[in-house]
Parts: sequence; structure tokens; C-alpha cells
Amino acid sequence: MSTPGSGPGTRPPTIADVARVAGVSRTTVSHALNGIGKVDPRTRERIKQVAADLGYRPNLRAQRLRRGEAKAIALASSMPFAVAGGPSRLGFYMEVAAAAAESALLHDYALVLVPPVQSGSALYSVDIDGAIVVEPDADDPAVAALKERGLPYVTLGRPVSPAEDVPYVDLRGGLVAELLLTHLHEQGARRPALLIGSGRRHSAVDARAAYERLADEHGWTPLVATAPEAGGEQAGYERCAALLAEHPGIDAVCAMVDAFAVGAVRAIRDSGRAVPDDVMVVTRYDGLRARTCEPPLTAVDLHLDRAAADAVTLLLGRLRGGADTPATAPVPTVPEPRVIARRSSQRGPTGA
Repeated sequence: MSTPGSGPGTRPPTIADVARVAGVSRTTVSHALNGIGKVDPRTRERIKQVAADLGYRPNLRAQRLRRGEAKAIALASSMPFAVAGGPSRLGFYMEVAAAAAESALLHDYALVLVPPVQSGSALYSVDIDGAIVVEPDADDPAVAALKERGLPYVTLGRPVSPAEDVPYVDLRGGLVAELLLTHLHEQGARRPALLIGSGRRHSAVDARAAYERLADEHGWTPLVATAPEAGGEQAGYERCAALLAEHPGIDAVCAMVDAFAVGAVRAIRDSGRAVPDDVMVVTRYDGLRARTCEPPLTAVDLHLDRAAADAVTLLLGRLRGGADTPATAPVPTVPEPRVIARRSSQRGPTGA
């Protein structure tokens, strides 16, 4: 008869082995290891020690069947990799993922990372209790998949679909755009253009609204251009090149997608202009692209670590309250977003 152990031919220890060595019932072991039932604290600690000594690991599939919980949440987005990641894959989406995974683990949940795709099909095959959808587009495929499965979700960034009524962490898209455009105005911009994704994520919708309001306030001629997110840096290059050809007086570009901003810098240089002396460039996300561009790009600290942790807390609260928990007021990102000025928009002494 085989016995639990670590050598060849041995079998993994079972809950029955823990119960036998600890001198208690299997039910008591289950309650002690899962933190349920009324088990004397000293007995609970002794059972945990016996389990550790034997190398016992709970059967996660069995726990899943008993509880009806996967103890896992997903992070999903319809953003294409061209803007969500980057050459190093250390972009916006991965920064959110790292912070969300850490926060989830603190609550004994695993984070399932669903690669940013244009279809929500990947969400049909993962065993999860709920999900965080990062900056959903209108008619977002990830949202559609979650709804079809009947799974609760929250969003990181304001959902733009009129039919959406879910809790969300507010990334303050309008305020971020206003901060960038105000910075450009203070640096002397008088003909700034706005370059946004052609979808309807909150960051594009709110940026356009903020830009139009400030254009009216400052007397700017409105110049709003869009480019497909999936085109990444090359799409930003081509759209900025066209803008400069059509409107040669442009003196600043606020490219809300960092990949677009890097492409815009190339387009400006290829047109015979200099950054920032002739045309300033700023972007929304202070990631690797912004910091390693030449010149380094002025960007905004969105405090994504805090925002991602807030989204995890919001989702777990919804899981505890049930999938039908009504939406609450948006959770603001604290502290507020902050412009990090760099050489791409500073026409005075050398920037950061």
C-alpha cells in the first residue's frame, strides 16, 4: 500500500492523511484549513502544521466545485497590442496587470490575464468569478462576453456605452486632457492639434470634449484628428504627417495614445521641423514609450497602481454583494493625475 511522501512511487498526501496524523475528523481538517466552522484555535494551528509537515495541498478543483467559486478574476481589454503593450510589452495594460495581480493576491484571488484582443472569445474558456475591463470601447467585445456568461465585472475607466451601468474607477479622461492642453498653452502653444484613437473609449471621448471647450476658451482653431489604434506608431506617424501638410501652422500635438505620440515625433522631424522648438508633443500615459522617446515625452502620471488596486477592490465588493449589485458612484483615482513635463514640450531650459 502506498503512503504519502516525496519519493518515487509515493502518492500525494490527502485530507484523510492529515486527519489521521492530527487525530481529528476529515471535516475538522477541512474546516480548519478553509477557515470555516467552529474549530478551537489551537487545534486549527496544529492541523495546519501537520498539513505543512506532510506537504498536503488542497484539491483546488474540489474546492471550486464545493464553493462554486474559482477564486480568480480576469483582466480584459479590447485594446490592440499596438497601443496596450509595445515593443517591450511593458505598456499601459501590463502596468495595470502587475498592480491588479498584486492586489488580487492580497485577497487570495488569482488574476487571469486575457491578452488584449478584438474578440471576447478568450473569456468564454477561462474559469473566473468576475472581471475588470480596461477602458471599454462602445459595444466592447469583452463586455459582451462577460454579459453572455452572466459574470459580474467593473471597468477601469468610464464606460462610454449609454447602456452600461456598472461600477468603475474613474481615470479622469477629461481632466487629463485639460492638464496636457493647459500645459501646452502655458508653453506658448496657439495652434495645438488633438490626435486620438478612432474608437470611443473614454480617453478619446473625454479628451475631445475637453479640447473643444479649451479651443473655444482660448480662441484656437479646432484641429481634431483620429487614427486607428491597431495601427500603433505608424498610424500616429501617418496621421500627424497629414495634419502637418494640411495645417502647417500647427505648433503642438496632444497625442492621447503614447504610440501615436512617438509616431508624431518622427513625422514632425521628417517634415523638417524640430521638437519642441517648432512643434511640441505631449501624451497621456507616462510609460516606457514616453520616457525612452527622443526627446522624452511630456506625459501624465495616472497613478495606475492605485487605480488598478481600486478596481480589484471594487470588483471583489461586487462579488461579495452578488452580480446584481447596482452600480455606485465612480471611484476616483487618488491622488489626482499630474503632468510630468519633459523636453518634448519645454522650450526654455532643458526639461526632465
